[in-house]
Amino acid sequence: MHTVRAYQATAERLIAFLGVHWGQAIDAAALGRLSTADLRAFLAFRRADGLSNTSAARELSAVRALLGFASGGDTTGPAMKGPRVKKGIPRPISPDEAVALADDVAESAAEPWIAARDLAVLLLLYGAGLRIGEAVGLTGAILPLGETITVTGKRDKTRIVPLLPPVRAAIEDYARLTPWPINRAAPLFRGAKGGELAPAIIRRSVQAARARLGLGERTTPHALRHSFATHLLGRGADLRSLQELLGHASLSSTQIYTQVDAAHLLDVYRNAHPRA
Repeated sequence: MHTVRAYQATAERLIAFLGVHWGQAIDAAALGRLSTADLRAFLAFRRADGLSNTSAARELSAVRALLGFASGGDTTGPAMKGPRVKKGIPRPISPDEAVALADDVAESAAEPWIAARDLAVLLLLYGAGLRIGEAVGLTGAILPLGETITVTGKRDKTRIVPLLPPVRAAIEDYARLTPWPINRAAPLFRGAKGGELAPAIIRRSVQAARARLGLGERTTPHALRHSFATHLLGRGADLRSLQELLGHASLSSTQIYTQVDAAHLLDVYRNAHPRA
């Protein structure tokens, strides 16, 4: 939904810009005449608003999607290389902060079963490394729980994920308390009215909890997954095993955590070494 809204906003900005730039009404035929120079002019116009490289790359991607749609799927639009985007290093949180965050979210829930639900979801992120979409996408088919669960990730790729005892206990507690029937083909985690649990509900709960706990804005549900990976790597996990646990398609996506661990070690050195 966020992507759809972002693409719609880009389309509206581009059409408004071209209307002024060309001095005419813009339709599909006009979009088909868009040149690389026109595209550069649009991005320069957007850059004047303080657009970062990352945002400019997203804007360019949205424009290409719009042009492909307007041309009936023709992808041979104006050629323009996107700006270089430096890949950011994930910001993990400490184990104590991860546990405190999950506990605070649960303690602030309106009902005991919702508290159990939120705790189970957040422990799946930190204790099993799931993406939030993967966690809320689990179905009743994972019950009864064993030592592992099968997770369906990006591009419908499945992987086997081990369950730590606290994670398993949290899911079982939720299954015992939920007022909604658990069916193999239906979502395991339900919203307050029984529908599918939306990731936004968990994100809002985490946002409120981090404010109460005084944690930074980077403390998000996804930061729990980053923390899972970073803490495992710090404990000696090898990259290939970590890649499988995270469901990364390529090892390069996993290697970024080596930078995180190195940064953490440097912080420890600077804070603890008498001659740092």
